[in-house]
Formats: sequence, C-alpha cells, structure tokens
Amino acid sequence: MKNKSWKLKPGVQMSPETAEQVAKIACALQSLSVYTTLAYEQDDAPADLKAIVEEGLEAMQKVFVW
Repeated sequence: MKNKSWKLKPGVQMSPETAEQVAKIACALQSLSVYTTLAYEQDDAPADLKAIVEEGLEAMQKVFVW
C-alpha cells in the first residue's frame, strides 16, 4: 500500500493492491463525511446521507486502524 498511514487491523488479510484500493474508498468516505457535516450545518443535505456515510465509516473501521 503506497499510503503508509493506512494500516490494516490485526487479522485483516488482503493483498497490498486490494488494500490500496480499499484505502482510496476510505479516503473518499472520510471526505464525504466532512462534506455531510458541512452540508448539515447549511440544512441542504438529504436526510439519509449522514446515516449512509456513518455506516461506511464504521465498515472501514473494521478494516483499518485510524
């Protein structure tokens, strides 16, 4: 994995190539989380968006140490 700040949790096994791709998804989810937080402050985000993003972040926490 090129980004050394993304470390797999103990017991999680995947190829370095797959881990790199999953880390890109995790980065996107983190960015989306920031966006939804800002959007909710402006009251223009769909009601279910925050829940969907949080669910994705919880899934990533099962894979990566962050």
